[in-house]
Amino acid sequence: MIKRLPTHCGDETCPSCVVAGDYIFLAHHAGGFEKKDIAYQTRVAFEAMKNTLASVGATPDDMVQLNYYIKNTEDFRAGRDVFTEFFPNGAPARMTVVTQFLDDNCLCQIDGIAYKPNRER
Repeated sequence: MIKRLPTHCGDETCPSCVVAGDYIFLAHHAGGFEKKDIAYQTRVAFEAMKNTLASVGATPDDMVQLNYYIKNTEDFRAGRDVFTEFFPNGAPARMTVVTQFLDDNCLCQIDGIAYKPNRER
């Protein structure tokens, strides 16, 4: 069974996540563009991701893989330090990529995959 959740970013071609069996594929999550602060924007992105996971009965502890996209290489350490707040039991496998974003105020985005077997569908 495949279930697509409504968009979280106003783009109907981008569901917030797609649930396929026991796997949850999260689209990009971002936010906090009112502050040019990587730690702040990373927290906002993780909170959005956490809310999407909760909507399908999962938590950050169910994350198995995560992609962390950042605009500036020098922001890596400050952004990475936020991870322990959301993954106190250990972080998922991670890939970090430096890239540009459509919104000039965006400093980071997060997407990934969660695994939650036997959750209510």
